[in-house]
Amino acid sequence: MSSYRIAIIGLGYVGLPLAVEFSKLYPVIGFDVNDRRVQELRAGN
Repeated sequence: MSSYRIAIIGLGYVGLPLAVEFSKLYPVIGFDVNDRRVQELRAGN
């Protein structure tokens, strides 16, 4: 496994699936300016 880490800015309809796919091979961190969206994702919604 490589030492790459991936950051995804924006967890909308493009960023979220992209983060999910990258997370299958690499550590991923997601960032979104919409606090409501972040809370929804943390809650599993």
